[in-house]
Formats: sequence, C-alpha cells, structure tokens
Amino acid sequence: MNSTRKLAVVTGANRGLGFEVSRQLANNGYHVILTSRDKAKAQKAAETLQNEGLSITFHLLDVTSDESCQKLACFIQKEFGKLDVLINNAGIFLDLRYQGNRIFDTQIEILQETMETNVYGVFRVTKALFPLMKAQKYGRIVNVSSGMGQLTHMEGGYTGYRLSKTALNALTRILVNELQINNILVNSVCPGWVKTDIGGSAAPRTPEEGVDTLVWLATLADGSPTGNFFRHRQPIAW
Repeated sequence: MNSTRKLAVVTGANRGLGFEVSRQLANNGYHVILTSRDKAKAQKAAETLQNEGLSITFHLLDVTSDESCQKLACFIQKEFGKLDVLINNAGIFLDLRYQGNRIFDTQIEILQETMETNVYGVFRVTKALFPLMKAQKYGRIVNVSSGMGQLTHMEGGYTGYRLSKTALNALTRILVNELQINNILVNSVCPGWVKTDIGGSAAPRTPEEGVDTLVWLATLADGSPTGNFFRHRQPIAW
C-alpha cells in the first residue's frame, strides 16, 4: 500500500451506511479496512468495492469482543503501522424487531444487548485503535448516532435504541476530553432517516446522502470542530 495514503476503519461495513461510507472514503483516496462480524457478507462487500477499483481490505470484527478488537489493532499495526480515521458505524436496533413501542414492554435483556453493541462496542473498538492515532498525533473518530438519542427532543418508544444513542453521545464528549491534545477529533453524527435495513424503504434519504456528513467529519482539517453532534454538516443540540 502507498505509505502516503490515509487509512480508515469502518465498522459494520458490509451493508447500508457502512458500505457506502467505505466506498466514498476509498473514492477520496483512502485505503479502507471494511469490517463486519459476518465474514461471508463482508468479503462479498469488499470484493464489490475492489471490483470498482477501490483500495479495500476486509477484516473480521465483532465489536462485542475484546479479543476481536485487539486482533484488528494488531493487524493494523503489523500491516500499516498507523490509523487515520475510525467510523464507528456498527449498531443494532432490537426494539424495532422484537417488541412493542412502550417503555414497559421493553425487556431488560434488549436494553443490555443494545448497549453492548451500540455503546460498549464503540468503546472497545476505540480503546483498541486510538493508540495508532495517538502515535502519529492525528486522528478522526466519527460515531454514528441518531436524533432519537437527543435529550432535547426525547420522546417515548424504542427505549433501548434511544438510551444507547444518548449514551454514545456522552461517550463522544468524554473521548474529546481525553484525545484532543493528540489532534484526534471526535464527533457524533445523525445521518438522518436513510434507506437502509434499519431505516426501511420509506426513508427519504439515500445512503449516498446519508453518509455525506460522515465523510466530511472523517476528512476534517486540523483545528476543525470536535465534540459536537452534527446533521447535514450543521451542529445540532444534544
């Protein structure tokens, strides 16, 4: 790989927003490590992008496993020796699949499983990979959140997902405090309602439109905003 090419990791990248942001970052000259816990689907996704002439590597990643996150970190250290961008996109929306819309219909197990992926998973991956950014005093971390996690506009329903995205936003703020001294910018982003497996076919935005702000945040210049929540490239309330 060209040593001057920037390196990005995208989690949950075998479909939807993760797949599209991998494509767009690669089109912007990045080498992208496309990760997923589903090996067959991710390999197929990587091959699709490689056939478009894009610089893509697949690596298996289960964000709920410390061992899996550390294996990814070791692979990157050995093969590339650095990391420039981390897109924390992997997430689940169990409320949508398995239960009702009311808070008291929600099972504790659903909350726990959702937090395990959407919050603790982001923490595991970031903890494993940030030393690669710290070593070069450069990094861009983008956490894919949702307006459903905004405290300012909090409503009822979908309790597990809402709690997880609110907690993810808090994690963004904590990371900023720890990492900004190393020129590592960390921001949350709401991609809007997008046509994905989670968003459904009725969503008004395409994946291409949905990842615009993700790509923008991933490619911010030094001295750009950090510790903010964005939608359509504009800051929004927490």
